[in-house]
Amino acid sequence: MGALQGLVLNGVFIAIIAHGLIGISLVWDKVLLKRPQTKNLASYVFWLGAISVFGLVLIPFGFKVPKISLALMGFSAGLLDLIASYFYYSALKAGEASEELAAMGGFSPVATALLSIPLLKAPIGGLLLGFTVMTMGGFVMFFAEKRPLSKMLPKVIIASACFGMTNVLQKIVFNETNFVTGYVFFTFGTFIGAMALLVPPAWRRQIFEHSEEAPPRSKFWYMVNRFLAGVGSFLVVYAVSRATPALVEAISGVRYVIIFIGAYGITRLKPSWFSEDFSKRALVFKAAATCLVVAGLVIVGLQGGAAGSSGPQ
Repeated sequence: MGALQGLVLNGVFIAIIAHGLIGISLVWDKVLLKRPQTKNLASYVFWLGAISVFGLVLIPFGFKVPKISLALMGFSAGLLDLIASYFYYSALKAGEASEELAAMGGFSPVATALLSIPLLKAPIGGLLLGFTVMTMGGFVMFFAEKRPLSKMLPKVIIASACFGMTNVLQKIVFNETNFVTGYVFFTFGTFIGAMALLVPPAWRRQIFEHSEEAPPRSKFWYMVNRFLAGVGSFLVVYAVSRATPALVEAISGVRYVIIFIGAYGITRLKPSWFSEDFSKRALVFKAAATCLVVAGLVIVGLQGGAAGSSGPQ
């Protein structure tokens, strides 16, 4: 029983489950974003942030009023997360699912690690080799495709930097308070950011007009997918509270492995949903990237997940 409890509370294990769920969600996102009712990015990101208000239901389960500085950090992390999500989904909408998103797998852990160095005591948590191998997997996936960097790289870099700062701010708040307190302020910041999208009249019209135009079946699957993504996102935040942020980001390689497998299956079986380049070169690169991610996870397991477990970082 004690071993099972330790596994459930282990940040590395939680991160693997979380990124696996998000990977499944992102493949379905790619299908949805190809359809007219979800092509409006402002509407898509608005609802992504709006449903985060449900995080406030955790208030009765351990919320404590923190210092103003910590409250502002948690709130700012939520705002940054929504900004990062905008550029993240913009990259997803612009190109191939496993390409832009896999690029995040390389850039985001590096950005998180660099931002962690001056702000956290243990930026990598003593798992440098595993972190490096998994991050290399993300970059290899990035170079699997031949695409114009001018279109996608700025979005990827901005999203990576915002996600990196989000992770670091979250970790600082978690170290000084508790998970519930930090998560409540984080979701409140995300919700307020979503509400701010309603201020410009043009965006407000787009958000509600496109929401009304979506047929019932699409709305149903959209909400199902948002729930799945929400569970994964919640677990990522919880993993950050239990492990070093850079390691949690490096484990995001798991989602890119799932995206690769899912995209390959859809391309072969349902190309009308979306189709990706699986030429010999691309297939070799993506397979190599998958091997690196798996190898990195094995190394982290051998080095000991406890190095990335809870405690001040």
